[in-house]
Amino acid sequence: MHPDLEKLIALQQADGEVARLREEIATLPRRVAVIEAKLAGTQARIEKAQQGLAANQTVRRKLETQIQDHREKVSKYREQSVAVKTNEQYKALLHEIEFAEQQIRACEDKILEGMVDSEAREAALKAGEAELRAEMAEIEKEKAEARARTAEDEKLMAEQNARREELRAGVSADVLEHYDRVLHARKTAVAEARAQNCTACNVLLRPQTYNDVRSNQQIVTCDSCGRILFHDPAHEPAPEPSAHRRAPKKTTEEEAAETEASVLEAGSSSSS
Repeated sequence: MHPDLEKLIALQQADGEVARLREEIATLPRRVAVIEAKLAGTQARIEKAQQGLAANQTVRRKLETQIQDHREKVSKYREQSVAVKTNEQYKALLHEIEFAEQQIRACEDKILEGMVDSEAREAALKAGEAELRAEMAEIEKEKAEARARTAEDEKLMAEQNARREELRAGVSADVLEHYDRVLHARKTAVAEARAQNCTACNVLLRPQTYNDVRSNQQIVTCDSCGRILFHDPAHEPAPEPSAHRRAPKKTTEEEAAETEASVLEAGSSSSS
């Protein structure tokens, strides 16, 4: 195999591994970011539940103060009703007492509603806090794994980069320039030729081009995609089974000899 071609095949493998490692290193922080975003959502729900509980407590204290005020009014109106002298005054006080008692009942109903809402918020708060603890443990685990994987990937990438530089140093400058140009444009710069096709772009190669590629002794590029081609004999399709060949036609001399032999054999049989 052409020395440049052999190095280019290995170089593309190294370039592909470097690209994969670089993408994996970039992906790891994004995985952590997804969990952190989920964590932020859980924290927001907890804060909302806490704020709702605090608001319910504030409303409840106000309602309890209002109940106390209305009860004091009821007590005062009852004391006044004892001293009134006319039915009109008495009825007016009874009306005030009834109104105050209605306000007390309304406040008490609101307090009960707030208690039900608080119970739901407390349950949501407990669930959110449990979820938050689990998510925090998960994110710490993800961060630790990401740090370990990143360190390992960076080590492997350094090894692959060193291998790349070594391979690149052994390739002819003009060939390497072509490789880099195609790699930048198409993500891969070397492709196998198989069954007279470029396996990268699936374009049929000219017979002479394919014959040149099959030798692996020169740098040949695909006329369609520009990739540098190589051939692996192990991947060559098996030839189709040929049809049964017809027996070669016998010459006149052979036919005459066979006829004579048949006549002699018949004569021998009749004499016996």
